Amino acid sequence: MRRTDPEGHGPVRFGPPLPDDGLPVLPELSAVLASAASRGDHEPVGGGPALREAACGYWDRRGLHCDPRRVAAGPGAPALLLALTAALGGDVLVPRPCAAWWAPYARLLGRPAFHVPTPPESGGVPDPYALLETVRRVRAEGGDPRLLVLSVADDPTATVAPPELLHETVEAAQGEGLHLVSDETWRDTLHDPHDTVLLSPAEMLPDRVTVVTDLAGALLPPGWPAAAVRFPAGQEADGLHARVLDVLTALDARVAAPIAAAAAHALGEPEAVTARVATAVRLHARLAAEVHAAVVAAGALARPPQAGRHLYVDLSPLRPALTAHDVGDAQELEDFLTARLGMPAPGGHRFGDELEAPRVRLSTGALLTGSDTERAECLTSPTPLELPHVQRSLIQLKSAFDDLRDEAQRWEPPR
Repeated sequence: MRRTDPEGHGPVRFGPPLPDDGLPVLPELSAVLASAASRGDHEPVGGGPALREAACGYWDRRGLHCDPRRVAAGPGAPALLLALTAALGGDVLVPRPCAAWWAPYARLLGRPAFHVPTPPESGGVPDPYALLETVRRVRAEGGDPRLLVLSVADDPTATVAPPELLHETVEAAQGEGLHLVSDETWRDTLHDPHDTVLLSPAEMLPDRVTVVTDLAGALLPPGWPAAAVRFPAGQEADGLHARVLDVLTALDARVAAPIAAAAAHALGEPEAVTARVATAVRLHARLAAEVHAAVVAAGALARPPQAGRHLYVDLSPLRPALTAHDVGDAQELEDFLTARLGMPAPGGHRFGDELEAPRVRLSTGALLTGSDTERAECLTSPTPLELPHVQRSLIQLKSAFDDLRDEAQRWEPPR
């Protein structure tokens, strides 16, 4: 990630990408892409029949009945969210913090994006009472809130919202007439799927929830842009679908044919794909747990990660050490930790948090350094965290946070 200009503290063009998995591409997917490489065309706007039917099968297996005529595909979730925001109109509500790419699309369209606080136990889903108060305030000031974007399995906090919280928030949104967009990019990356209950808002409110999934979450490499959107049933959703396709057409936002072939194959979830996903999730769960233990032992704060390839760290307890290094805000913390850790550490201001809050998102994929052979070994080793190249990365991270802890204790005023 390139360093930002000192002024402006984080233009959109420097925003952090989705956390990478740090692993070589699955050979089966490479073969599918290669076999389709002679196709130099694009898919139709919204995706061809094979891709849309594969997406329907994916959602059907997760309990979300799907019709290919109510599905669209695009070159990544950002293009789909931009089209949805343009098609729905009105003001946008997002949690605080939220994925780095959500709010910029509203601003690009000249729409206000209002951040709503999340409860202490999880991110991704706004507190229902804070949501109602925000809607009331926006309307009192002449605004027109229409769209709430949320994520049950969250970037950046790596938490999974409890079903009871989700139910209350969905009910509050329904009562206010909001349309919900559920970003479910990380739903297939639960660290403990047997003890973590994940429900989609579309199961609770079928006629007012649009589901977006970026395949970079679990199924495809981030450099192969493909995503799908599932529209709800009903006449109103038919109009939304048509308007979204209009926007995608205006943007010429199509999926390249070779990538569409790989995406359809991955969405079909053959054994090789499901095995890779399961193995990668276990690996990143172990890495995330190790990083969480390290930052908490150093005195920082972080919710236990439950999904994804990242975690969100609050360094407020280490402020004395940060101040000694002239770190006074999240942008300066980003620059400082990125240099010290040797890996991207985007500040919380990228995700809608206050600039003054010393928070960062750390990605576990950045710990998997080395050659393709070394990174592939992480998938087969019974003790991947003990591999030399992984151990070096973990030692560097632990040392950096331990140093901050020791410095913070040294700079604490006597009691």
